[in-house]
Amino acid sequence: MIRSFNGKTPKIAESAWVSEAAYVVGDIEIGENSSVWPGTVIRGDLASIKIGNHTTIQDNCVVHSGSPYNPPGDSVIGDNVHIGHGAVINSRKIGSNVLIGMNATLLHDAEIGDFCIIAGGCVIMRATKIPDRSFVAGVPGRIIGQATAKQLEWTQHGPVTYGNLARQYKEQGL
Repeated sequence: MIRSFNGKTPKIAESAWVSEAAYVVGDIEIGENSSVWPGTVIRGDLASIKIGNHTTIQDNCVVHSGSPYNPPGDSVIGDNVHIGHGAVINSRKIGSNVLIGMNATLLHDAEIGDFCIIAGGCVIMRATKIPDRSFVAGVPGRIIGQATAKQLEWTQHGPVTYGNLARQYKEQGL
């Protein structure tokens, strides 16, 4: 379901796919060949959310802009980002070529650099800044090393795999 809020209507690229079972509302922009899967909620009611190209937001994720600690701030999710099932995203920035693992949580005002891996179940605390090429795991999330080429394969193969899958869903009218 795609809805306007306070005069802001989501802008979704023609090549993107948004499940009819997702809820996308407000000041949202979704880039080329990106996909939003069933059960996902993307709320751009306090501030804008810009989602890049070839980015996948899997089933039952929550993406929300704004912060109770600062004036509302826009959220940006880069290109080739793979957000796993059940993740909660309330961050300011996720760079490009990033994997956010299943059930990970990014709290208000967090910033994730490019080429990062955030492990499944990880909790990135409020206002944490994760530098490029970091591998982060745990609760609270701690940098435990640099992301390896093997770990970053999801940021290369995920957009292709999920892009093809989303195209099939779109072609079948789902």
